[in-house]
Amino acid sequence: MLKNILVALDGTEIGERVTQTLSDLVLSPDSKIVFCHVFPHPESEMELPVDRPHPESPTLSYFQIEKQLQSYQEELSVESELELVTGDPADEIIRLANIYKADLIVIGSRGLTGIKRIVQGSVSSQVVEEANCSVLVVKPN
Repeated sequence: MLKNILVALDGTEIGERVTQTLSDLVLSPDSKIVFCHVFPHPESEMELPVDRPHPESPTLSYFQIEKQLQSYQEELSVESELELVTGDPADEIIRLANIYKADLIVIGSRGLTGIKRIVQGSVSSQVVEEANCSVLVVKPN
């Protein structure tokens, strides 16, 4: 049974698909959903090499993200919480999953391949590798 589910959202359009997938799951009334968003450390942007591609989407503000997650919360029929943290996205998602003793992590994939995946990395791949629970990766279309 899925009692605790951590849903990692990054503020991009894949979030809608992730929450749609979440609504397709059959949840027991005592399930708990934790929506989380990880803001990267501000200094990490300063360390980005100039010869490598940077993420295309602009950073959304704390309040925009919080409002978006609250709107997802309102659609649920089970208990839920919000976690907005700062740090390395994969590390923080795994840390939160451990804190909440998650039975499942639901996360989106940007669908990067080839050089883009090597240079920009894959948060979902790292979470799948290192998480202590099952991970459902939602792919774009």
